Amino acid sequence: MDPAEYAIDPDELRRLAECAREPIRTPGMIQQHGALLGIDPATQVVVVVSENVREWLGRPFGDVGNEQLERAARTGHAIDPVRIDWHGVPADAIVHEVDRLTVVEIEPVPTGDEYARTAVVDAIARLSTIKQLDALRAEAASSIRRITGFDRVMVYHFHDDGHGEVVAEDRDPVLEPYLGLHFPASDIPSQARELYVTKVGRAIPSTDDAGIPLLAVSGDVRTLDLSNAELRSVSPYHLQYMRNMGQASTFSLSIVDEGRLVGMITCAHRTERRLPVLLRRSLEVLAAQVAMQQSAIVEIERLRHVVEVRERRVELLAPLYASDDIHSALLDGSRTVLDLVPADGVFARIGGASRTAGRVPPVANIKRALSLLGDRDFVTESVSADAPELAELLPGVAGLLVVPIDDEGDVLVFLRAEVTREIAWLGDPGGANRPDQRSPRTSFSSWQHTVRGRSAPWGSLVTEAKELGRELAVALVRRADAKLAELAMRDALTGLHNRRYLVERLATRGPVGPAGKALLFIDLDDFKNVNDQYGHDAGDTVILEVAARLVAHSRDRDVVVRLGGDEFVVLLDGVVGDDVQAIADRMVAAIAEPITAGGVILTTTASCGLVIAEPGSPRAGLLEAADAAMYRAKRSGRNRVSR
Repeated sequence: MDPAEYAIDPDELRRLAECAREPIRTPGMIQQHGALLGIDPATQVVVVVSENVREWLGRPFGDVGNEQLERAARTGHAIDPVRIDWHGVPADAIVHEVDRLTVVEIEPVPTGDEYARTAVVDAIARLSTIKQLDALRAEAASSIRRITGFDRVMVYHFHDDGHGEVVAEDRDPVLEPYLGLHFPASDIPSQARELYVTKVGRAIPSTDDAGIPLLAVSGDVRTLDLSNAELRSVSPYHLQYMRNMGQASTFSLSIVDEGRLVGMITCAHRTERRLPVLLRRSLEVLAAQVAMQQSAIVEIERLRHVVEVRERRVELLAPLYASDDIHSALLDGSRTVLDLVPADGVFARIGGASRTAGRVPPVANIKRALSLLGDRDFVTESVSADAPELAELLPGVAGLLVVPIDDEGDVLVFLRAEVTREIAWLGDPGGANRPDQRSPRTSFSSWQHTVRGRSAPWGSLVTEAKELGRELAVALVRRADAKLAELAMRDALTGLHNRRYLVERLATRGPVGPAGKALLFIDLDDFKNVNDQYGHDAGDTVILEVAARLVAHSRDRDVVVRLGGDEFVVLLDGVVGDDVQAIADRMVAAIAEPITAGGVILTTTASCGLVIAEPGSPRAGLLEAADAAMYRAKRSGRNRVSR
């Protein structure tokens, strides 16, 4: 079963619901290796005790005889821990406040690991230099195993759907490997995860610990919140889970990122094993370092990816402004939408026109599917499971991502085929591996399941595709605005730049640049006779042909402008060293070649005024000077160039 499907499996949901009803914060019991005293801050009387120290119930706390511990209990200031002598053995006392009580927990100090915490400093220093996520997790697992001596240390990662995965492991070679295995969300249900956000470290020294009940002077001890207690007893369900895994003891650390449990580090041992409080506190600091380092690595990678995606989007959308074919710009260029949203195929409907790229079902079927979806955004990795009504329309499609661009029906549709993959579970998560639906799995050996009918996960591509849709919508609006602005600068008949463009161009302040500039003012001779004798259609044909000839005989960097009627201007930038006279002569000669208009062969000529502006000369008056030169050409006999 796919983890995403298992997350909504009815049996899994029932297990999660049942787990949520278990009072894990208020069990009314503690683990039996320690003792608990609850002191009324006002009277300094012990009002709650664990059953193994029932003789303290109702007694003044001052009878403990430890001045430092008494001061901590009296003021409520946590000292973590206070070393005391408890019934003749060294013990750690941990103080915290809850429910208007000062809670004192007492743990005898285990022998052998008292100073192992000094190795934690070196481990933190090593971890702080690691820049790759997998390496960080692997080093965390191996370092913690070296420090604690546990048989196995695993690093968990929690996926967005709640299920977990073992992403790093260090173990005794005789143990079965768990690296890469997945486990269901009910293994660590939501209420436990909420608790682990605030209680970073959690020790369970013995899975055979039945627990010790709490006693109180008055009231129900099952209402006492033990969320932050070191000795809080363990759910029987979880103890059975551990025994089924062959674990006699565990120690777990939370990996918390911005108030969210994103993973855990779990130490497991085949025999009972207990770590001293100071070592556990040191390891909690190490876990915080891992969480911080992991968050930084993930965030750096996310930002790097965001920058790359934005650069690719800019590269894709920039050509839209100059392209007359939007679909080709999106689907046929060196960068396409499939580079931004990898898929097997894409359908693009823009401005009412549809195009596809890659492997897609028939266009009519895609349009029908969009109609059934109501042209809304939609995403799935399993069309057959999430939208069976679309499955027949879209054969071979498992993943579907619909991104509306606007409210007019423009849309991008990304399609993915099925990707068969193997998922390895930490034991069969189904009912066949459980005595009943509430019970934990009996076997945790790797259980392989083939996932079919699903595409590769869309993941962050959903957000990136929506961002692409929004930016494409903005680009299309700006493109339309630019086209309108461009039309205002173009002659409607010839498509050449018009008088408005020329005026704005010549209004540029400052002298002529070092490359120089020239301006040709061209007026057709006796063009009125063409219109009068052959009609305006023939006249338009002549104007179009003249425009084409002027463009053909100009240089790439020159600009041909139609002022209106039969007048043209050619702007020549960078003329130093060029024979501008020869350019003008070629244009006049080209215009004089016969033109066929409406089956009639016509001949027209042109008079051209030429002005050359030397580098550093003023720009003002160039058009007027060229106009005057053009009239000199007419007076000199027409069909010629004058200065």
